Amino acid sequence: MPYRAPLSDYRFLFDQVLDLTQVTATERFAEATPDMIEAILTEAGRMCEEILAPLQRNGDLTPAKLENGVVRTSPGFADGYRAIADGGWVSMGADPEHGGMGLPMALVSAVNEMMGAACLSLQLNPLMTQGQIEALEHHASDAIKETYLPKLISGEWCGTMNLTEPQAGSDVGALSTKAVANGDGSYAVTGQKIYISWGDNDFTGNVCHLVLARLPDAAPGTKGISLFLVPKYLPDEEGNPGRTNDLKVVSLEHKMGLHGSPTAVMQYDGATGWLIGEENDGMRAMFTMMNNARLGVGIQGLSVAEGAYQHALAYAQERKQGRVPVSDGTGTIIDHADVRRMLMTMKANIFAVRAIALACAVAIDMKTATGDAEWGARAALLTPIVKAFGTDTGIAVAEMGVQVHGGMGYIEETGAAQYSRDVRVTAIYEGTNGIQAMDLVGRKLMDGGEAAFRLMDEIEAVAERTRGTLSDLAEPVWEAAETLRETIEWMVAQKDMNNRFAGSVPFLKGFARVLGAHFHLLAAEAEGGDGPRSGLARFYIKRMLPEYAGALTHAREGADGVYALGIEELVS
Repeated sequence: MPYRAPLSDYRFLFDQVLDLTQVTATERFAEATPDMIEAILTEAGRMCEEILAPLQRNGDLTPAKLENGVVRTSPGFADGYRAIADGGWVSMGADPEHGGMGLPMALVSAVNEMMGAACLSLQLNPLMTQGQIEALEHHASDAIKETYLPKLISGEWCGTMNLTEPQAGSDVGALSTKAVANGDGSYAVTGQKIYISWGDNDFTGNVCHLVLARLPDAAPGTKGISLFLVPKYLPDEEGNPGRTNDLKVVSLEHKMGLHGSPTAVMQYDGATGWLIGEENDGMRAMFTMMNNARLGVGIQGLSVAEGAYQHALAYAQERKQGRVPVSDGTGTIIDHADVRRMLMTMKANIFAVRAIALACAVAIDMKTATGDAEWGARAALLTPIVKAFGTDTGIAVAEMGVQVHGGMGYIEETGAAQYSRDVRVTAIYEGTNGIQAMDLVGRKLMDGGEAAFRLMDEIEAVAERTRGTLSDLAEPVWEAAETLRETIEWMVAQKDMNNRFAGSVPFLKGFARVLGAHFHLLAAEAEGGDGPRSGLARFYIKRMLPEYAGALTHAREGADGVYALGIEELVS
């Protein structure tokens, strides 16, 4: 499907809203000069437009399949993956010590968004590998790093994450996969894992699985879980793929969407693996990869939103239907008020998500570069918001894209429905959005709300600063931030965590709405209040921001109403 990389939006956000120079001014990221950033965005955009975007429909119409134990990928995916790997796009954020570029996460995130918008099914593969690279960099032994990181970073090999089991679901502590020491430093891993994205392929030399398993006599629950690296092929003495390990793809899931991405049921029968990190400390090591993936999945929601918006916009500019009540119209449905409302809503939401996601990435970069705990707390606070709001927005925008197409949106040939089908799972994997919201009101407020209150201070300071020049926008943003501050205080005061959890999803939604308004206000300020970004900011702040009031009212209602009906009454 046609796709145009939104390079001007990245440039504007980096230069005018998020101040990427604070990242590139650090010693850690000093090599990311403006010229380098521009070259990377331009070249990555070209690859996505010319090589990856044409593969989008291939993956949907000709899905990956399992033939005689071998996964056959969609037509063109091997060439598309090679373009990603050869271009160095897998390794952008990886440590230069093992061949990575060592670039800021903000830039990595922008490139990942473009790849996902062009072909989400294929982009899932390098995203998983990027997370595995980070996990190994932080937790693996030097020997493991030397063997695996160069191959993963080059894209010669790829990586996966194996958490879920049929009986466990999101309750990872209920897993039953076992690992027994072999006496030579390796372990025999036995068990079954489900929902493994890109569990196998036919275009990389090896597939390296990070597998959660339990050692003998380990404690129950998550405290007794360890992490193991289990490759498809065991490396020989030179580090090249050797004999086949004792693992296999049992089947591929028949999914609603993302047909080009093989989602595998994996079976391990005494497969040889190596411990990553310390015994019984697997969740901490895996969370390094999962937190990376949660930001990445939120950006996948953004990717689909951008792709669906562009698809709907193109259709609206071509489709002629009805009499248009505006002067100097185009004669197409883009002149109709409701179609224009949908397109503006899509575009305004996309800007909000993109700004929040890149702000999270900037916080990660500043923590990496400076070690400042406040930046780490900011990144931790924003991560569940990016994941949940990003994917919820992707779903909403893709659905609205179908609506813009009218009846043709329901016809598969137009491709509008594919965006809706592909993005739906993003609200489920890497921790459902409900779990993200519970994390936000739970772990992320364990500091008494300090990180959240610092963010409120910044939002209100910008609103105060712009009251004189943008009063129509600044005042509602300030009021929304005050209501959000009061709701954070309410959440922190709740000792019964169920009161927090019952309102966690609307709380996250309200929080995200206020954050989006903050970044739209900054955009309008940068433009001087007069221009297309200011017009978009006015649409968001005056028409969409008011949703925060209902969401935060809901958030403060506590748990009693949730249980107002008993089970018998629910089923009657």
